[in-house]
Amino acid sequence: MRTSTAILLASWAIAVSVQAQGFRFSDPQPGAAAEAAAEARRLDIIDEQLSTPCRNRIKNRKIMVLIGEERNGHVYASQGSFSRHVHSVNQRLAGLGLKTYSPEQIRRQVAQEEIDAYFKNDPDRALSASRRLAAQYVLRGVIASHAARNAVINVNQVSVAMDFTLSDAAGRPVSRASASNQSYAGADVAGMALTLIEERADEVVAKLYSDYCRNAR
Repeated sequence: MRTSTAILLASWAIAVSVQAQGFRFSDPQPGAAAEAAAEARRLDIIDEQLSTPCRNRIKNRKIMVLIGEERNGHVYASQGSFSRHVHSVNQRLAGLGLKTYSPEQIRRQVAQEEIDAYFKNDPDRALSASRRLAAQYVLRGVIASHAARNAVINVNQVSVAMDFTLSDAAGRPVSRASASNQSYAGADVAGMALTLIEERADEVVAKLYSDYCRNAR
């Protein structure tokens, strides 16, 4: 009986203490407020950049979007492998009124060797590629992703890093934008990598758009 009474008294004391502290299971975890504030600031910056005035003359110029994947220090640029990423960027740029080529248009008219030139700093071959499409600007993106098993909690971890450069046809840079993201993942590591890229694509495109509208001639 004494043991049961002691347990009841201890439970009552814990309940009183919890009520005194105003504890709720719905209370935000430590750091959640800071994360929410940081996300709000990020969205404010995106909104500000997207509100940059852009002349119609600039908007009507054609942009060729090329994306490569970095693996162990080498960039692989077969555009068919990254059509989802290119489509994602193209959709956002089109939503802002800019003109881009589809991956299919690029593959039909530009040789793979000329596409590779953009990722190998070969200006002559790169210029040849942009001339084939009469592209006035080229947006080159390099995406690096890394997946590893977290031995402590036994789950997959995925991280991505994106680096984009927007240049005119002569190779002069107009804008640079980069972003990174990471998360735990289940069995679909590739799917999580795409999700992480999507989560940061808005801020990359907003930065590129703002610089393009201010710096393009």
